[in-house]
Amino acid sequence: MKETLRYLAGIAGPSGFGSKSTAEQVTQISSNSMVELTAIITGATSGIGAETARVLAKRGVRVVIPARDLKKAVELKERIQKENPNAKIILSEIDLSSLASVKRFCTEFLALGLPLNILINNAGIFSQKLEFSEDKIEMTFATNYLGHYLLTEMLLEKMIETAEQTGIQGRIINLSSVIHSWVKRDSFCFSQMLNPNK
Repeated sequence: MKETLRYLAGIAGPSGFGSKSTAEQVTQISSNSMVELTAIITGATSGIGAETARVLAKRGVRVVIPARDLKKAVELKERIQKENPNAKIILSEIDLSSLASVKRFCTEFLALGLPLNILINNAGIFSQKLEFSEDKIEMTFATNYLGHYLLTEMLLEKMIETAEQTGIQGRIINLSSVIHSWVKRDSFCFSQMLNPNK
């Protein structure tokens, strides 16, 4: 509860930034060191992800945007490049609820031979009804947790390799939400997710 109040008030944490800090403010300090970095940002077609992609591209970071909706990704790329024509943006398709799609994205990204300095696991959904992914896993859990876990696991070695080659330590940033606290306990049951017909 205390952390939620700090967040709502915008009180700065140990980093010197709080919930009212902008992406421009956070990246301004280290903008010189961001040149030649590569970042993957999930959920970058809207909200926090889109703003993060915009500002990192502005700071010279090569931004990789894996997206479920490539039309939205193209629109975002056009907006960013209108502001910054030199922005390096790579679009790729991914559905984080599908383990096969995550594996396909990672294989395609690794085949590019690019470094990987930053992985921002930002995408998230909230399904109010009981839905299942193609892997027969509850949709919110599959997308928000398992998809990001597999993505991170498959790209971790590339991040370690990049850090060893460049001397620049990589970063994995996981975003989450307090929305999970809105769910009533009796309407969210793992045994029901595993056996929906009971």
